[in-house]
Amino acid sequence: MYRFSNTVIGFLNLSTILLSIPIIGAGLWMARSSTSCESFLQTPLMAVGFVVLIISLAGFIGACFHVAWALWFYLVVMLFLIAALLGITIFGFVVTSQGGGVAVPGRMYKEYHLGDYSPWLRSRIKDPRNWKSVRSCILGSKTCAKLALWTPLDYLRNNLTPVQSGCCKPPTGCKYGEEETIKQEGDCYRWSNAAEVLCYECDSCKAGVLESIRGDWRKMAVLLIVMEVLLIGIYSIGCCAFHNTKRADTDYPHGDNHMTKILPRWDFYWWRWLRGKREELW
Repeated sequence: MYRFSNTVIGFLNLSTILLSIPIIGAGLWMARSSTSCESFLQTPLMAVGFVVLIISLAGFIGACFHVAWALWFYLVVMLFLIAALLGITIFGFVVTSQGGGVAVPGRMYKEYHLGDYSPWLRSRIKDPRNWKSVRSCILGSKTCAKLALWTPLDYLRNNLTPVQSGCCKPPTGCKYGEEETIKQEGDCYRWSNAAEVLCYECDSCKAGVLESIRGDWRKMAVLLIVMEVLLIGIYSIGCCAFHNTKRADTDYPHGDNHMTKILPRWDFYWWRWLRGKREELW
């Protein structure tokens, strides 16, 4: 007879099996794409899809067909998955706790400084291999091409994304056409009007990318917390299903009736003597 927890865990895992198929499909589709931005995400996306598929398949088989070892595997991997998600969530909050833009007087947009972000994020974005991939992403997305026809008045009236603010224009404080003796920040000298250069090698561009990642993480953190709560609930139901599966082959409602000892346990007579003495006193 199927227990309620087995039925619930079976339906939940069937749903996650069906959901994992489009995740894997999206990863395979990105693998065929020629743009750097999409191929950059394909490995973690496909990994998540395959892990969800394998775990859900094991849980579905174990719960619906009373396969104890499959449910045992499901619960062990699920426990590691819960711990991993919790660790990722905490780590993400720590590394994204710093940062944020600085308001520019008279402008609607903000500007970003690389030194305001955590050392871990700065070291990753400064790595030449990582930055080459990110730079290709920005160029392929044509983010700065949208601002090519803007006038100075447009910069006063319109807002900019962090990437546009850092990569598509020089810092607002830069002064061009004046005496070269005026000391300016390094990004002012990295700027070029060439469409393939602009401020892509500026620290402000790297800071804008980090701010964009920081904003995306804040949104994703809500989803991770919801997933963590759901996984803990599913894990609890899975424990009940595993307990039901272990005793599914017996008609005894409280477990297997396998007698391992004929004689009473060593403390049986002691507790019986103590109970008798207590009843005599009262």
